[in-house]
Amino acid sequence: MSLQNIINQTNTTLVDVREPFETMFGKANGAINIPLRKIQSRVAEFRQMSKPIIVYCRSGNRSGQAMRYLKEQGIEEVYNGGSLSEVKVLIGV
Repeated sequence: MSLQNIINQTNTTLVDVREPFETMFGKANGAINIPLRKIQSRVAEFRQMSKPIIVYCRSGNRSGQAMRYLKEQGIEEVYNGGSLSEVKVLIGV
């Protein structure tokens, strides 16, 4: 399934893994901000989120790290959305 199809599902959760100050420059509509540095302490929250989960950041690097870590914790339906601009294109903003 393509990322476009995943992001268009009604139950998809978007998570911005950038630092809070970075969200002042914009974020995807409806995205939750959980900085990469806090992912480990919030795994239980990720387990409770509506799936699939798409994580994104400024360039795709931090979101890739977040995705890998969450998958290592057994959260299978998590995807790297790449950068904010890539996610905005996918959601049609």
